[in-house]
Amino acid sequence: MAESVKFWFDCSCPFAWATSRWIKEVEKVRDIEVTFVPMSLSVLNDGRDLDPDYMEMMKANWGPARVATKIAVAAPEKVDAYYTAMGNFIHGQEQGGKKGFGAYDEIIAQALEEVGLPADYAEVANTEDVDDKLREFHNAAINEVGDEVGTPVVKLGDTAFFGPVITRVPEGEEAGEIFDASVRLAQYPYFFELKRTRTEMPQVSQK
Repeated sequence: MAESVKFWFDCSCPFAWATSRWIKEVEKVRDIEVTFVPMSLSVLNDGRDLDPDYMEMMKANWGPARVATKIAVAAPEKVDAYYTAMGNFIHGQEQGGKKGFGAYDEIIAQALEEVGLPADYAEVANTEDVDDKLREFHNAAINEVGDEVGTPVVKLGDTAFFGPVITRVPEGEEAGEIFDASVRLAQYPYFFELKRTRTEMPQVSQK
């Protein structure tokens, strides 16, 4: 039986992107069934008193997350493809870090066209039409792991964690072995976290 993996993501997060590309590698070497679900750093940081430049990026990040939510509701089988397309633009082509509402509109339009989705899905990017659903998706992730986290949140079987946080993407059997180890930790009900200081940002090429 395929191992169930639920992966909550924000298109803008480089750490979620690196971990998601690992999961895509695991798909090649393990029998897993992955469901990608949007969450949002903009929701997470909504109303917080943070650095103004960072909050301008949070304004920009609403758009991709809202469109991901629209897709998750209307065409859930396309969420994976949309996330890959957006990630390749934002991280693979280094078009991230944009600021202000609507900053990702052009990239969103290109991603929708690339994966064969209706162009009018982009209309939700700058409205609050799907915000209740986005918050529902987001809160489902937070309810699994607690509120002192960001993205990604990954659920392996019945247990969810923030992370794994990686900066390079393992491939082939190494990707599978790291997945096996993660699943084994998830199976132990009294395991909660491992952590050390990061020494680099994710180094992930377009995938």
